[in-house]
Amino acid sequence: MNVEMVIHGSYDYRLVAVSVVLAVVSSYAALDLARCVTSALGWARVLWLSGGACAMGLGIWAMHYVGMLALDMPMPVYYHYPTVGLSLLAAIFASAVALFIISQRSMCGRKSWAA
Repeated sequence: MNVEMVIHGSYDYRLVAVSVVLAVVSSYAALDLARCVTSALGWARVLWLSGGACAMGLGIWAMHYVGMLALDMPMPVYYHYPTVGLSLLAAIFASAVALFIISQRSMCGRKSWAA
């Protein structure tokens, strides 16, 4: 490998710290909202689940992109906004699935689906 072809980057450790703080705060918020989802019924459950999915998904997404911004490369970096928006929606959807699963009254794997 030619040494001149290696691209070196550096990190802005303040942004790395912001990324870690975002991860911790959004994790706390998501766990607290999961408790609310578990105890709610009907439309209240749907609203708590939606709010929790948005908070958790946005936290995951923001932590990831702030971490990416922390890397300083010796070239311009551009983001395709539709793809960035789609990644936000994917994070929110995945968070909704996770919150739905962990907020079930019973997490036993032996649940009968035929009954």
